[in-house]
Amino acid sequence: MPPPGAGPLAEQGPSLRERKKLATKVAIRRAALDLIAERGFSHVTVEDIAAAADVAPRTFFNYFPSKEAVLFGADPGRAEQLRARVVHAQPGSSALEVLRTVLVDQVRGIVAQFAELGDDPLRWVTRIGAAHADPQLRAAQAAHMAQTEASVAAALAERLGTDAERDPYPLILASAAMGVMRATLSFWASSGGAVALEELTDAAFQALTDGFPEDSALRGLAGPATATENQPAGSGQHGKDQTP
Repeated sequence: MPPPGAGPLAEQGPSLRERKKLATKVAIRRAALDLIAERGFSHVTVEDIAAAADVAPRTFFNYFPSKEAVLFGADPGRAEQLRARVVHAQPGSSALEVLRTVLVDQVRGIVAQFAELGDDPLRWVTRIGAAHADPQLRAAQAAHMAQTEASVAAALAERLGTDAERDPYPLILASAAMGVMRATLSFWASSGGAVALEELTDAAFQALTDGFPEDSALRGLAGPATATENQPAGSGQHGKDQTP
């Protein structure tokens, strides 16, 4: 029996060991983001990140399987959790509704990870934007997204009880959902976090649900567009003959 005044184990804070592990993981992620933003993804090695975080390369691999995983959270356990939720969550709901719930939750996790980094959140959003401008990193992200898309498509097929080789719906829906995720993450990073990532992602999925109408609430999240932004293609200076 616990002593008087002691709360349940579930309410106790993390142990010293757990706090040290989290601190090491955060230090590695901070170092990786700083280095990749400054040098470019292809010019940073695991050894560079480990040295900047003051850990051994072996310690790096205790926390992340690759430098891509530092940025994308390529955790096999998380991938399996995503698959299981797509298959089993919200019985009776449509596949799109489930994807919206599950992927918005994924975004909350991403935001929480960056909150763990501390300091000014906008600093890390700027770092993310700079890192994502690197062509090598964009290619690595595309490969990661493709793997996630294939996993989600297989999970959707299982949920719907269909054969993915004969029914194109699971793959098309998974591709649309991953497209929404890619676009929202890219817009969020390049805009310096002008719109909360969770709000942006949820609004994007609502627009997808509604068939992407031109008057979608998604378009007003970052403020009204300027007259130049609303100018039809072919009008203005770009639509004129440039020949002297």
